[in-house]
Amino acid sequence: MATENRVLMQMARKSLEGKWGLAIGTFLVYTLITSSFGAMQQWGVLALLIAGPLMLGISIFSLAISRGKDARLEQLFEGFQHYSRALVTYLLMFLYILLWMLLFIIPGIIAALSYSMSFYILADDPSLTPRQAMDKSKAMMNGYKAKLFYLYLRFFPLALLCILTLGIGFLWLVPYMNIATAKFYDDIKDSSITT
Repeated sequence: MATENRVLMQMARKSLEGKWGLAIGTFLVYTLITSSFGAMQQWGVLALLIAGPLMLGISIFSLAISRGKDARLEQLFEGFQHYSRALVTYLLMFLYILLWMLLFIIPGIIAALSYSMSFYILADDPSLTPRQAMDKSKAMMNGYKAKLFYLYLRFFPLALLCILTLGIGFLWLVPYMNIATAKFYDDIKDSSITT
């Protein structure tokens, strides 16, 4: 039986105790890098090329905090050690989600939820091919997509409050959401059937 979302959120807050500064700093660096390259049109291709490794790195970092292990800012860049796998995983996910979005928004959301655990799976086993990680994510999320969607919905009121703080609250909310998602991953990975 999967853990209730409110409990996962409590567990995420507990994991972040004493590590808020590190988490905020790491996610701030991640956001600054991705948004800086994404905002400059001439760097658009470069943003695409670094997004996958950075997503893998932030997944490694999130799992370290979630599991109470040694978390460091440098983990953000560990995804570059598995550059081609991270890049291809990101590009395939982007392509599949985009294709499903072209059909309609709901299938796109379902696809995004299906592949949402791919980078956590790669963080745990970087020897997997991108296709294997995505297939495992899809199998793992079978029966859990709605649960993850509802977890994200629980953060929506907090996101509205963050907007009222002129966005400053997102410094706390983004790490909180990511650590809660890492808790969700650990919670379902042992109870789900993976290929």
